[in-house]
Amino acid sequence: MNARITPEGSLEVLSRYEVSLLKDKSKKGLYDIFRQCALAVLNCGNESDDCKAIMERYKEFDIKLVNQPRGIKLELTNAPASAFVDGEMIKGIKEHLFSALRDIVHAKSVLAKSAELNLDSSSGITNVIFHQLRNAQFFTAGALPNIVVCWGGHSISRQEYDFTKKVGHELGLRGLNICTGCGPGAMKGPMKGATIAHAKQRIHNGRYIGISEPGIIAAESPNPIVNELTILPDIEKRLEAFVRIGHGIIVFPGGVGTAEEILYLLGVLLHPANKKLPFPVFFVGSKENASYFKMIDTFIGGALGEEAQKRYKIIIDDPIRVAKEIKKGIDEVAHYRRVHRDAYYFNWLLKIDPLFQQPFQPTHENMANLQLHRDQPVHLLAANLRRAFSGIVAGNVKDEGVRRVEKFGPFEIHGDKTILDPLEGLLESFIKENRMKLPGKVYTPSYRIIN
Repeated sequence: MNARITPEGSLEVLSRYEVSLLKDKSKKGLYDIFRQCALAVLNCGNESDDCKAIMERYKEFDIKLVNQPRGIKLELTNAPASAFVDGEMIKGIKEHLFSALRDIVHAKSVLAKSAELNLDSSSGITNVIFHQLRNAQFFTAGALPNIVVCWGGHSISRQEYDFTKKVGHELGLRGLNICTGCGPGAMKGPMKGATIAHAKQRIHNGRYIGISEPGIIAAESPNPIVNELTILPDIEKRLEAFVRIGHGIIVFPGGVGTAEEILYLLGVLLHPANKKLPFPVFFVGSKENASYFKMIDTFIGGALGEEAQKRYKIIIDDPIRVAKEIKKGIDEVAHYRRVHRDAYYFNWLLKIDPLFQQPFQPTHENMANLQLHRDQPVHLLAANLRRAFSGIVAGNVKDEGVRRVEKFGPFEIHGDKTILDPLEGLLESFIKENRMKLPGKVYTPSYRIIN
């Protein structure tokens, strides 16, 4: 499809400098990253987690900015036809498209040039995330804590997907809002369940928040239920955004991306400064998933110890209990923040080590040099394990990572045998259960464990 569209959402005007950035096809410009994110948004509903294949399929796709005296328009050429109905772009997709434009422009033209927001410091990175979320209008002053972050795999069975909907339904009946990675599978299910529950409760301002980043968005195109979308500059800022705005976290079954999220979360919560900070975390699944979470729990116990296992609770086959317990945990979060005078809408008190914040480039050299040994604080070991999973995710589905593996072979992972053995066992289980790629696709490992 070819089309010209006007803004829908929170962006209507751009400066001449911003327009020039969006037209610039060099590495200093924003054209390439915006084209990639725009294609991901427009590809909504066409399930594929192969960024490279998507980019090659739509290699003739183009997007141009048309600047006008009364605002802006986007000119699309050879866009996915599924984004249109009777020649008109679907409204939700149009909103997502301009959300992507808003966030990419804001990150480049404002945040990257501000001396106040120092990206070399931990507090500076947190401030960048705050400004990005505020610009996306994510904050509502005075609103009580009610955001549940739901993590889980995009490649899950129909039975697992239906279970995530049941949990989302129970959350919605209790007036809770949903935040996910915005893609399909366990990211879509809770939102779908919550929309029905909100309708039953006559809640007309339900929030279905999606948080993504340029490297993953093509593999996990925003699902159509998302009504608030933001794109953070990289995976580390995306993960921090989740834990800063979320008041509790539910983890459904998933693959290496979900394992990365779990290790990030536990590593942050294991920091000594966060020992007394309330943060409800639940690993949740149907009775068919009991063995999956036993496997995850065993891996965490072996890699990070009992203290890490104390930071979450496993609940099997009981959506009502999940909703009741996370609601109770969020009430404790609200009380703690009142007492300590912290904002409801952004968790400033949470301490995050810089190792979790600095962007990790999954090159073969960086993956081989990961510090996967026990001679370090447990929260830093979690940070390095998180990076290992992040590299495998890149090799599985991210365009740049896939191309690196095709060119130079699998990433090599080195470390202590006591860490690598359970890591290898977990990864092999993910492969056997088809959690690495969408069903119907043969998975070729992007990694090699060097024991």
